[in-house]
Amino acid sequence: MIEQQDISTEARAFMRALYGENKQITDDNYDKSLAVKCINGTFVGKKKDNVIAYKGIPFVGKQPVGEQRWKAPVDFVPDEGIYEAYYYGKSPFQADGDPCSLYVMGEDCLYLNVWKAAEPSAEKKPVMGWIYGGGFETGGTVDPQYDCYNFITENPDVIVVTVAYRLAAYGFMRLSHLPDGADYPDAQNLGIMDQMMGLKWVHENIEAFGGDPDNVTIFGESAGGSSCTLISLVKGSHKYFKRVISQSGSPTMTRSKEESIIWTNEVMKELCCKTVADLQKVAPEVLTETVGRLFGIYQVLGFRIWPERDGEYLPENPWEAYANGSAKDIDYLVGCNKDEMNIFAGALGVEGWNMWANDRVENKSKLMTDKENALVESYLNSVPGEDWEKTTSLFTQTYFHAPAIRLSEYQTKAGGKVYTYLFTPEASVPMVKSGHAIEQSAVFGHPELSDLSGRAFDATFTKTMRKMWVQFAKTGNPSLSADISPNGKAKEWPLYDLENKQVMVLDEFNIHPEKESERKIVDWERTYFLTKYYML
Repeated sequence: MIEQQDISTEARAFMRALYGENKQITDDNYDKSLAVKCINGTFVGKKKDNVIAYKGIPFVGKQPVGEQRWKAPVDFVPDEGIYEAYYYGKSPFQADGDPCSLYVMGEDCLYLNVWKAAEPSAEKKPVMGWIYGGGFETGGTVDPQYDCYNFITENPDVIVVTVAYRLAAYGFMRLSHLPDGADYPDAQNLGIMDQMMGLKWVHENIEAFGGDPDNVTIFGESAGGSSCTLISLVKGSHKYFKRVISQSGSPTMTRSKEESIIWTNEVMKELCCKTVADLQKVAPEVLTETVGRLFGIYQVLGFRIWPERDGEYLPENPWEAYANGSAKDIDYLVGCNKDEMNIFAGALGVEGWNMWANDRVENKSKLMTDKENALVESYLNSVPGEDWEKTTSLFTQTYFHAPAIRLSEYQTKAGGKVYTYLFTPEASVPMVKSGHAIEQSAVFGHPELSDLSGRAFDATFTKTMRKMWVQFAKTGNPSLSADISPNGKAKEWPLYDLENKQVMVLDEFNIHPEKESERKIVDWERTYFLTKYYML
């Protein structure tokens, strides 16, 4: 079990204090300058300094409760009502561990938040739509690090939207194979469908906030980054966005129909359920606790709850879809951190990590040929250091580095544009190094929320990162000219190409492009092929 951070009573009280219920406004007593008329209502935000936040806007016609549980999101409908947009919506049900699990949770969780500068603009602004990570089983828009006040204060020329989606058993549980499961054909990918509905709402309403519906960039980290790469393969999705920023996420974070069925059956057995009707009777708190105990990231580093390559909503072979050009008209910025899996080794401790990693290696080996197993063994033997360092390197390669490069390769071969990066600053926390998710405080401008890294990164460096993200969202090119670069020096970010394979090394004190062959991000012979086995 992962040693979870002790959560103080003060922390729980702080998160709960953020909650409030947005109510309908039935009189004329509200600030008209903060009201925005949308299709499904007029929403009144709150202003702080020069930033207006609109929180808890529903993007569905019906919340996924009661008869809508395990059903596709219902489209939003016209509404002439006026509503407060002062508070975040509820967090999706999830097991303990993530900050969002301290917040009020509920199945009625499909809301989004809009952040914009108060000053009016003559031109429509680029829009950045954030999709949170958390292994598809934890997370939420209420996470303090996703508060966009700092981001918009620094970058008032964009609008940011943060979108919620269902998690774990409520968002990614195949049910159609059960005796009464025919009425639940979409249950295995509801979380991705929720994201799509949120983007549809943005497309049809963001202009009222001053945003440009034809210049939307979706971005996310880990499961959020993976979601961005998967949404790009959903039929009809490209009208909702034109660019993707994927931080440490790829189509690797998916599972097959067979793997989904096995997972569902294990949950059903633990709950003594045989049908969906049985499952409907289980209290959300019990279902959530059970799934967390068996497969939770914070509980056992399960890594088994993923969207499904069902061949219907998502392709059975996402890599093939990319190779065939399914997303070639989408501009990409994709990358990963130098030591991704170290964050999990640091959380588990050496003994716990070795147990987890050895079990994963053994299970993977059963899928592979003798030649492939020999290549993996050769790679492990070539990594210096202790056993935990060898396996963190292996899984960093297979789960993050190789997929980022493979995505860059396939998009480029198909005729698309890709900018690729490697994030290298290291944490002060033992073992973590440049681990998974430590860049998030930098992306959102929250140096005070740098618990994962144990320190705040250089302010000029983080501001440069944010400026690159914004510049990509605005223009499709993250390069910075000297006049907009925070340190006054131009940053030319080359496109990934098949000959030089250049990546931007996001070094804390020396951001620079480098050939992949010099940095050796991926082992082309001994780990690159492992992406075909995905993450299970």
